[in-house]
Amino acid sequence: MAESLPLTLGDLVALAFFLAVWVVHGLAAGGHITRRVSLTTAMNAQRLAWMRTMGRRELRMIDTSIMVGLQQGTAFFASSALIAIGGCFALLNASDHVLMIVADVPLAAQPSRQAFEFKVLGLIAILAHAFFKFGWSYRLFNYCSILVGAVPMHKDAAHDPAELEAGIERAACMNMLAGAHFNAGLRAIFFSIAYLGWFINPAALALTTCLLFAVLLHRQFFSEARRVALGEGSRDQAVGQ
Repeated sequence: MAESLPLTLGDLVALAFFLAVWVVHGLAAGGHITRRVSLTTAMNAQRLAWMRTMGRRELRMIDTSIMVGLQQGTAFFASSALIAIGGCFALLNASDHVLMIVADVPLAAQPSRQAFEFKVLGLIAILAHAFFKFGWSYRLFNYCSILVGAVPMHKDAAHDPAELEAGIERAACMNMLAGAHFNAGLRAIFFSIAYLGWFINPAALALTTCLLFAVLLHRQFFSEARRVALGEGSRDQAVGQ
């Protein structure tokens, strides 16, 4: 199969490394590799706290406003992914011109037209994955809004507190699912930036992947945002960031 692909052995190794790092980061952020609490896990706890606070509010306009903001942000990224996909198809139509530009880049490998188009198709696949994640996240935030509306009012819950608790749990779980798919889409966008290194050479792909992984790892496990989410950060430190 490898012989039928317009790629070198170095390309295949770099691509496998890129995909492995992507998977490892997703597992680490989800708490499946290390016991250290990630920013994602910390924010999931805050999502649950938000839904519990919502359950005690009589007026929930602030909660619906937050949901609208989350949906708008998700829709923005979904639209951006679609625009980027369109740009990639335009890139395919200008393959010869782009290859001439790449040839002038220092240390850049000179790929065949078939190899270049294969890489562009890979970029399209990453962006399509991001679009579907954002699209599903948008839908889940919509479902979460419905579940928030279905949570009984606190004054009415005195007759059935179990129903209130169940409604809060449903809304919180749906919110976490929406956030998980949004994070997956955002991760795909980030890794699409690292993927651009492949258009230079396989070593550049490995380098950009490592740099991106280091940045994302810091944000998830060692950033001030994580400390703030866990209640460990100070206001002065946050402003300094």
